[in-house]
Amino acid sequence: MTSLDVGIARLRSAAVRVTGGVNRFSLWFKSIMPKGLYARALLIIIAPMVILQSVVGFVFLERHWNTVTKHLSAAVVQDIAALVEIQRVYAQEPDQARLKKIALDRLGLTVDFLPLSDMPPPGPKPFFSLLDQALSVELRRQIARPFWIDTVGRSNLVEIRIRLDNAVMRVFARRSAAYASNSEIFLLWMVGTSLVLLAVAIAFLRNQIRPILRLADAAESFGKGREAPNFRPRGAREVRRAAQAFIEMKQRIERTIEQRTAMLAGVSHDLRTILTRFKLELALLGDSPEVEAMKKDVDEMGRMLEAYLAFARGDAGEQSAPTDMAAFLEELRADAERNGHKTTVTFHGYPIVIVRPAAFRRCLANLVSNAARFASSISITGHRDHRYLTITVDDDGPGIPLSMREEVFKPFLRLDDARNQDEGGTGLGLAIARDIARSHGGDITLGDSPLGGLRASVRVPV
Repeated sequence: MTSLDVGIARLRSAAVRVTGGVNRFSLWFKSIMPKGLYARALLIIIAPMVILQSVVGFVFLERHWNTVTKHLSAAVVQDIAALVEIQRVYAQEPDQARLKKIALDRLGLTVDFLPLSDMPPPGPKPFFSLLDQALSVELRRQIARPFWIDTVGRSNLVEIRIRLDNAVMRVFARRSAAYASNSEIFLLWMVGTSLVLLAVAIAFLRNQIRPILRLADAAESFGKGREAPNFRPRGAREVRRAAQAFIEMKQRIERTIEQRTAMLAGVSHDLRTILTRFKLELALLGDSPEVEAMKKDVDEMGRMLEAYLAFARGDAGEQSAPTDMAAFLEELRADAERNGHKTTVTFHGYPIVIVRPAAFRRCLANLVSNAARFASSISITGHRDHRYLTITVDDDGPGIPLSMREEVFKPFLRLDDARNQDEGGTGLGLAIARDIARSHGGDITLGDSPLGGLRASVRVPV
């Protein structure tokens, strides 16, 4: 491998590491970001305003007050320089009483003189002290003598010591005379305006988000087969448009279901009339092996017709109602035991669930009858939490191969080795059950049972 190949490999490795780091940061950033539209909208409104205020405050206000602080510090140092010059010229006064009085009365400075000695060691400095910097620069520029300053020891005063020829001049100046601080004003302004903006944004967004939540609730209720009687378009123009589109879609679906139900009712009536005529004609023929065989065929046609109509109709006309699922499962257990199958039932959680009772019973009955056809022991378990109702039907039968567990839900599909072949039936049992579960906003899945056979799990939102 040449040096060029090594270099290319290193570049690729570095690129992979950089890409991995970017992806991890992206995942972390997405994990901390709010997920709801309400919180995201607030963040979109508040974050740019706070950033804008911070930038404006720092770039303009802070620079302005920095300039003011520098000018104030220069003025204080200029006064001190004048006092130093006066002391040098009129050094004949032993205690400098006149100088101290002029400094206090005219300049607002407290001055005294200490014996000549070394300056104290530098004191602690704040993390960011514009005053220290401004005073140091001006003292070096205007006085050019050894000095020592303390801006931390006394909160309202600034101490400055300057070594003269025969003494050390100590000056106490008011901090406000040398320093203009805008931190409190800036923080108060930013926090106050942010709170006002936040209150206005919350009040506005709450009214804007509420129609979207109502639309989502109405769509969810319709998906579960329930009504939303008080729903009407509200909110902004776009939300109203979406709500109106949802209402029109709902009406078209309901009209389609009504037309299909009416058509099926007519077909059912006509076909039942023909089957009844067949039965009457067979009854008039008397008893014979051929007539008995034909009667069985007619009965089988009747059962097939009912299964086809039930699948096509889907029990869509039934209204949802609160239903006791624990009692529901007990009835299924009793029916299965009457047919000679050992059945157990367990239910956890609050049992009252809003479903279409007849349709949901047919869904569960199809699963139980499918298990009873191929197994001797059945276990039915129900669990309800704050989001879902989950019901599992376990059996000890032969089960269904993994590759066929989706195929068995196809309508009219009858497989030689599959459990949906419905001896003498139509292959619609599992298809009808899944159709009912999905009309409630849920689904049915198949898996391996702890009993050794098949597990059918129904999960619908509550």
